[in-house]
Amino acid sequence: MVLSFSLVSHAAATLAFALLAILIVSKYLRRSTDRALLVATLASVIWAGSLVTQDLFGQPPFHVRYLLELVRDGGWLLVLYSLLNDPKRSVPLTERLRKLLTGAGALLLGLLFGAAFLELLLDLPALGGKSKIMGQVGLALLGLCLVEQIWRNASQYGRSSVQYLCIGAGSLFVYDFFMYSDALLFGQMSDSFWNARGAANALFAPLFAINMVNTRRQPVNFQLSRNAVFHVGTLTFAGIYLIFAAAAGYYVRALGGQWGEALQVLLLTAFLVLFATLLTSVRFRARIMMFISQNFFDYKYDYREEWLKMTQIFADFSDDPPLPERVVRIMADLVESNAGALWVKDNEGNYVLQSSVNLPAPRFTDIDGKSELIRFFNEREWIIDLHEYRDNPLRYDLLEIPDPILKFGEGWLIIPLYLGEDLYGLCLIGNPYARVELNWENFDLIRVVARQTCNVLAQADAQNRLSRAMQFEAVNKASAFMVHDLKTMIAQLSLLVKNAPRHRDNPEFIDDMIQTTDHAVRKLSSLVDHIRKPAQEQTQREIIELSELVQELANDKGDRPPVPIVDGGPSPVWVEADRRQLRNVLGHLIRNAQEATPPDGDISLTIKQSSDHAVLFIQDTGSGMSEEFIRMRLFKPFESTKGLAGMGIGAYQAREYLNEIGGSIDVTSEPGTGSCFSIRFPLASAPRKTAAATDEEPQRAAGE
Repeated sequence: MVLSFSLVSHAAATLAFALLAILIVSKYLRRSTDRALLVATLASVIWAGSLVTQDLFGQPPFHVRYLLELVRDGGWLLVLYSLLNDPKRSVPLTERLRKLLTGAGALLLGLLFGAAFLELLLDLPALGGKSKIMGQVGLALLGLCLVEQIWRNASQYGRSSVQYLCIGAGSLFVYDFFMYSDALLFGQMSDSFWNARGAANALFAPLFAINMVNTRRQPVNFQLSRNAVFHVGTLTFAGIYLIFAAAAGYYVRALGGQWGEALQVLLLTAFLVLFATLLTSVRFRARIMMFISQNFFDYKYDYREEWLKMTQIFADFSDDPPLPERVVRIMADLVESNAGALWVKDNEGNYVLQSSVNLPAPRFTDIDGKSELIRFFNEREWIIDLHEYRDNPLRYDLLEIPDPILKFGEGWLIIPLYLGEDLYGLCLIGNPYARVELNWENFDLIRVVARQTCNVLAQADAQNRLSRAMQFEAVNKASAFMVHDLKTMIAQLSLLVKNAPRHRDNPEFIDDMIQTTDHAVRKLSSLVDHIRKPAQEQTQREIIELSELVQELANDKGDRPPVPIVDGGPSPVWVEADRRQLRNVLGHLIRNAQEATPPDGDISLTIKQSSDHAVLFIQDTGSGMSEEFIRMRLFKPFESTKGLAGMGIGAYQAREYLNEIGGSIDVTSEPGTGSCFSIRFPLASAPRKTAAATDEEPQRAAGE
């Protein structure tokens, strides 16, 4: 006896499904799906075993093997139907569709079983060979439709619970579909397909075992949706269409003589082009979806899908496409249209065109806020059908529709958009792809979506207004900082003018006045440059000796009591900063300490140094501050304890600049006792002396 590949292949399938049946019987029989899978597995064992015995002994005969083939196909269809008809679920909206799918499978299996029994028992040729092959193609196609529907609509635990079952069952039916389609096309069964079929089925068996193990504690739940019905219907149509195309090509080739092969190629090409055209046609899809909704569902819409789709569109915060255009597309899509226009109320109460999608806009588009249509919508929340309006204006009490709307020649529905009880905008929808019969369900959904989209539009408009207000606020804040610096310079110059009559003959006063005036001129020039080129302004950092700068500030601020006292500390202390800005920051903090301290109080300036940073302590015996004031108001801009006399930005400006150079500022204070500002600076390396300066030192020493 010669060991054939067919024998080995189907023997492997027999063994694989036998092991799978043992696994199911031993552990997994608590669900109807498990029991259906056991039936399908045992049927596969018997089917594969019959093919093994046929290779070994020439038995059983063809009619018995064909009958077992149908039993095996029916078993796997039973597994898929058991998933769709779980009694624990209740989906009344799709009961008609369930009955249709179940009836189609039962009818096809019944016809094939009946013909097989007639041939087996009465030896009557009920079906020819091609009819049987077409029946097998139909069973494979039905199985693929069910697998696709199950995979698409797994809802409770996701697709992971049925992943391997769908792959396994789908692979079985895909293999059969290709094998029998090939036989139908070429008029004979391919030996390669037939001999490898058992081994392929043996490869699919472990997938069912893995699925059983993974779903042992996961109940599987499914629901049908309109998209699922559409895809199943499309797949069914595609299968029937391809079978018809293959049959037509076969007969053209057989009857076409010398031109037969060329005509077959031409015919198949034409069929494929027509098929691709239909599948990509938006109008064809709209008509099919409308047919499905009207004939298989009690409600026209899958509300969960509509809500998710709208949420996904609004979740995109980009401006491509703009929000008004997205609103138009959402509203149009509800009634199978792709065209529309949107008007939104402006500040004067008129309605301005915001977007027009696939509708050419007329020359004049503004709608008067006092027009009859606006008054109509303010009184009642109706949706106006322009087709109905043109046929019977009396239905709308001879309402006058504004020309900007009537000039849109393809307009269909006028939908009011309400924000609360106020009319916020209008949406015009263009003619649909397919004829749509509007009823209460359409109008209710349109109203709900219109209100939701109106809220989004209003929120976006409020966000834009807030953004503009924040920009103006930023400009005002920048102006306030400039005013703060100007007030400081005015105070210095005013003090000079006040003391000039008494000290005009004092040379030291004249020098100090010149120095102060020069400082004010440089600061004003800096402000002017900042106004002209704010983006190009950069601080010029340099190495500064902190002890020297603090002593200089103490001398400058000594013009009023209490005079700041510099306690002895380490010298030199080098820090890196912009000298002018650091001087302003520290000077402001010292001036605040003077203003908070009585004339007989004390203000001390102390510098401490560690290995990597220095700290300047500005301590006073003034009025002090509460912890709440320090935490909530001290460093907040435009919060001042000086009333209208202060801008409230000095401490904020000080902290921001110190953070910029890598430092920090901390405050401890107690009301009635005083405050201590601790200003931390990162240390910098001492500036290197130039070569010229190094050469001058010996010469200077020698000259001395």
